[in-house]
Amino acid sequence: MRNGQPYLDTEGRVIHAHGGWMLDHGGYTYWYGEDRRDNHYVAVYRSADRKNWEFRGHILSTDTPYEETSGRFDPRLSWERDGVRRKVNIERPKVLYNEKTKRFVLWAHYENGENYREARACVASSDQPDRDFVYHGSFNPFGEMSRDCTVHTDSAGDTYFVSASRDNADLHVYRLTEDYLNVDEWVKSIYNHEFREAPALFERGGRTYMISSYCTGWAPNQGKWCSADAVTGRWSLLRDFGDKTTFGSQSAFVYRDGERYWYVGDRWMGGEPKYFESTYVVLEIRFTEDGAPYIEWTDEPEMFN
Repeated sequence: MRNGQPYLDTEGRVIHAHGGWMLDHGGYTYWYGEDRRDNHYVAVYRSADRKNWEFRGHILSTDTPYEETSGRFDPRLSWERDGVRRKVNIERPKVLYNEKTKRFVLWAHYENGENYREARACVASSDQPDRDFVYHGSFNPFGEMSRDCTVHTDSAGDTYFVSASRDNADLHVYRLTEDYLNVDEWVKSIYNHEFREAPALFERGGRTYMISSYCTGWAPNQGKWCSADAVTGRWSLLRDFGDKTTFGSQSAFVYRDGERYWYVGDRWMGGEPKYFESTYVVLEIRFTEDGAPYIEWTDEPEMFN
């Protein structure tokens, strides 16, 4: 696999896992991400070596069954106006495994498919990592807008949902309920009026790091990093991460393999229909002596080769 080129699955088909997430479970790494083709929303692939990716199916589509749970109010996975049925948009899917309930829980960004006025979070879950998901609906956490998003479980075992709010001006941090199916506290708002999106969090050496981008639509921009002693703590000032376009990418997530960390970003090709030509950039995150993360360009990501 080469950065900026289409990645192929074990059947030779292009991998569609944009804005995604990786989860290790049962000897496999599962790669989830957006697939906007046909009636699909979220695809999943799995690999035992992170080199050969097997397509496992679509865990969220317009046909996914709805199952009501507390705190949800809109069950729609399609949108009808003037008698015409349209797909909604489901973006930046992240999947967690809940040890207590033994369920896999998906969080994502929901829009109505026509505009970005909904600004909701949505939730689905299953007892399997790659099938049988049920959709629990979309909502505005504590009445707030919620767009680009991620999830993060800290070393203390608390799990958080982080999303862009107030028309992307702020990032909001929410703690999830123990079953991961709801938010139980709005923890704080960070980087107010800084217009950060595409957040990706990870921990190293007792600190929590976040990589994010500025809001420039499909065009790449200078990535930034910041850190805190905890998600709920005081965050540092934003500092540059990568080059002026983050090597032509936007952050999706950070994957940890032991003591190695990998930046996974999307190289967006623009809005429809070029969205389907979007590729990926995977680079190892290294650290200076004082703990500052950085990435350097390489054509072939070691993580996938």
